[in-house]
Amino acid sequence: MIERPRGTRDFSVKEMEKRKFVEEKLRSTFQSFGFQEIQTPTFEQLDLFTMKSGESIIDELYSFTDKGGRNLALRPELTAPVIRMYVDQLQMESKPLKLFYFGNCYRYDRPQKGRYREFMQAGCELIGTNTPEALSELIAMAYHLLVKVDIKDITLDIGNLKLLTMIFKKMNINKDQQKQLFPLIDKELFSDVTEMLEDFNFENNEIKQFISFIQQSNIEEIECYLNDDEDALKEVHKMKQLIHFLDSCFEVKDFHLNLGIVRGLDYYQGVVFEIKAPKLGAEKQICGGGEYDLISLFNGRKTHTSGFALGFDRTILSMELEDVSFPSKGLDYFIVPVNDDMIDIAIQIAMRLRLKEKRVDIDLMKRGIGKAMKYAGSKNTSKVIIIGPREIENNMVTLRDMATGNQQMLSIDTLDPIEA
Repeated sequence: MIERPRGTRDFSVKEMEKRKFVEEKLRSTFQSFGFQEIQTPTFEQLDLFTMKSGESIIDELYSFTDKGGRNLALRPELTAPVIRMYVDQLQMESKPLKLFYFGNCYRYDRPQKGRYREFMQAGCELIGTNTPEALSELIAMAYHLLVKVDIKDITLDIGNLKLLTMIFKKMNINKDQQKQLFPLIDKELFSDVTEMLEDFNFENNEIKQFISFIQQSNIEEIECYLNDDEDALKEVHKMKQLIHFLDSCFEVKDFHLNLGIVRGLDYYQGVVFEIKAPKLGAEKQICGGGEYDLISLFNGRKTHTSGFALGFDRTILSMELEDVSFPSKGLDYFIVPVNDDMIDIAIQIAMRLRLKEKRVDIDLMKRGIGKAMKYAGSKNTSKVIIIGPREIENNMVTLRDMATGNQQMLSIDTLDPIEA
């Protein structure tokens, strides 16, 4: 017996109904914000990912040499391929570009709950603007994507790497010290941050203030602290506007300013954000993104870029943990010909209904009416059409409503307007 590869999954009919339901909900929300869908290849040049993330990422990739000697890799994420596509094809398009996408990604990770070697990712890129209203719209869209699929237990944290860097500069925390602090800040190990700053010989009041900035950020306190830095004050003003738009215009009420977000410092710059679903446990981050620069790295003309990635599988898991109901798309009609002579007319009726975009199946097993009804019920069928010789003599069929059990005789000519 050949088993499926470790870290991958098979999806049953019911599971695929869930996934398609969520995908369409997300797609509809992306489109409601004016974003347009694109798609990139499943595999890319290996260099695309090492340029972005460094050679160390190779251990996490499914990489290979093809028959032409080219070094390729299955995509581990979707941002780099989208920016490659932009640099190749879209630089001359009118700005801003608002792009979204879905796609399977591949990473050689240790499989665990909510983490697989093959996984689906959704995401978007906003190219050509970094105004406060544009960034707040991007963050609001990420928030509303999850609200629209009825996930209620989420936290939204918004940070700013430029402001954090300016605080480091004012405190005279050098680059080497910053690198030592970042992992502790990222894991919210504030007592360890305190100990490290003590080892760096910082005063107790300085340490308390820094911990306050990264633990319970207050934009007014940050503004007061950085009031002698003109560039910092511009960034503070930008954050104030962003907060205003989120709170007053985009209907995002529950969010926190958090300068402790230090995601991808070699990649992100400026505004960053994370959305977490606490019910997921240790792997609780469900969405993350911010401002970044990849375009110039890929030899494109530098322009403002921001975006985010949404964990599709974690989204579904969060919905399940919150007992969100998923609709089941059954058949509109199941057609039962009672004998072989009725098969032609059964197929004709099925095709008439299918051309009207109804979901229709025919009993292909030539089973009895009782078993056919049981099968129709298992397929969540709305109505069953029974075609018998006596009825056909009068150009009639029997229509059974599976929800109520009611039956009626109908003319074949009146089947078209029937709504399932």
